[in-house]
This record gives sequence, structure tokens and C-alpha cells, in this order.
Amino acid sequence: MLNKIKISSFLVIIALFLMLIPCAMNAGIPSEYEGGVYSYELARVIQVPGRQGIASDGDYYYVSCSKALYKCDKNGKILLANKEPFKTFPKEAVCNHIGDIDYYNGELYIGAEEFKEGRGFNIQIAIYDAKRLKYKRSIPFDEKSGQIEVCGMTVDPIRKVAWMSDWCSGRYLYQYDLTTGTYIGKLHLQPPPEKQQGVYYYDGNLFITADDGDANDWEHDHMYWANANPSATYAPVKLEKTFSEFTRTGEIEGMCVDPKTGQFLVLFNRGTKVVEGMPVGFYTGYEKEIHELYIYNITKSP
Repeated sequence: MLNKIKISSFLVIIALFLMLIPCAMNAGIPSEYEGGVYSYELARVIQVPGRQGIASDGDYYYVSCSKALYKCDKNGKILLANKEPFKTFPKEAVCNHIGDIDYYNGELYIGAEEFKEGRGFNIQIAIYDAKRLKYKRSIPFDEKSGQIEVCGMTVDPIRKVAWMSDWCSGRYLYQYDLTTGTYIGKLHLQPPPEKQQGVYYYDGNLFITADDGDANDWEHDHMYWANANPSATYAPVKLEKTFSEFTRTGEIEGMCVDPKTGQFLVLFNRGTKVVEGMPVGFYTGYEKEIHELYIYNITKSP
């Protein structure tokens, strides 16, 4: 009988120990890194002509490709195109790549750069007339910021500040005053999302898409958010959404909110194998890359 009691006590201790292991593991994950701001209901999916960024003024969708800009109706039909967006740039501002974009006050704000050897050069905020897709002016980046690439940019219309993201590093988001064109400072992301793509300011927060899922293994990409506190030097990063509903895992890109419908839009590419940001062929069953806009109805989470 005594041996049975000892064995039973031992089994109880083992059971309690096994129950505590998950608690101990979760104790190392701060609660500040968890939780989404919104809930998402997929409304529809349409194909668009570009693979990089998406913006909307409420009446149209503006889509960027690496070397082109498009103005589309809300079904993805091309209404206007600029396939030489760098043609009128100053000679010293050579660029070959556009990332995510944003719309503000009748203009398109674009993260432009010369991308080569795995990093960006001649980084700038290029500003275009949204009506005609014509280049107007640029705000050059400040080398002291330490930024080495621009994969996306967004505008905070309240403070009139532009934010830029960096695919190569991703540790910081960089902000510029749109009135003076001067560099304000950087926001340290903790922890930084891997392989950042788009960035979007909305309702006091900065949303960041990340191509952090391995498409070869059918891993999903994600979106994160951080508070855009102007007085903060760092911001805890929280998981906002896992994009498990994409037709095939691939490469997530830019996003925005339609100001008229309140719908959330995210651009996604599938079909192309991408290694270190460069296409290297197609997955089985694909002969070309497909660019799709996933359109969601969103509601504020309780």
C-alpha cells in the first residue's frame, strides 16, 4: 500500500510539472506583443496590374509595380498608366524601384530607390500628381538616419509626417516632416518584423506587412502593428493578422484602407519564386505571376 501511495504521489507531481511547462514557456512572451486591433472578413479578391503597393482616394485604386504606376477603377481595370515613372527625375537621382505607396491630399507618395546588390541607393520620397500620375518633386533621405532601403512609405495626415520602412534591416521606421522635408527621427521596432514590405498609418498606429512566411513550405505571411507615438523612440510590435486565406502562399506587399468604404486592402503576389527579393522562376502550375488585391471588411476588436 505504501508503495502505491508513493507511486500515485509521484504521478501527480509529474502531471503538475507537465501542466506548468506551457505556463513557463508563455511566461517568456510579454503580453504587449499579442493582440490584433481589428477583425477581418474577406469581401472579395480582384486582380490588379502591379506587384508592389496599393493606395486609394476612395474613388480609385492606385497600384505600383517596380517600374510603373497605375490608376485603376475598383474592379482593377486600368484607367491610366505611367510606365516611365523615373523619366523626369533629376539626373543625380537615378532610381529603378518603387515599393509601397500612399495617397494624401491629391498626391501619391512613393518610396523610390535604385535597388542593386541587395540594398537601396538614392532613396527618396517621390511625390506624384494622382490625377495624371506625373512626377512633381522629391524629398531625399538623410544618410545620418542609417536607412539602407525603402520598401514602403505612408503618410500620417494629422501630423503631416511621412514614414518609411526598410526591407533590408527592419529595425526602424523612419519619419520625415512633409512641410520642411527634414528628417525627424526613427522608431525602434521591438521586435522587428522579418522582411518588411508595406507600411500604413491608420488610426494612430503603424501597420506593417511582412513576407516572413516561407512560400516553399506554404508558410503564411503576417501583418503587425505598432503605436505611432511621436514622442517615443521605440514601440512594441504586436501581431495583427495571419493571412491564411491567400490562394497560395507567396509574397505579401503593400496595404491601405479605402477612405470611402472603410475596407482594408492588401496586395499579394503568387506564382513566382522569390529569393532575397529577386524572382527566380515559377512554382508548379504557374507560367506568370498573379497580382491580387484582397479586400476586407474590418471592425474594431473589442
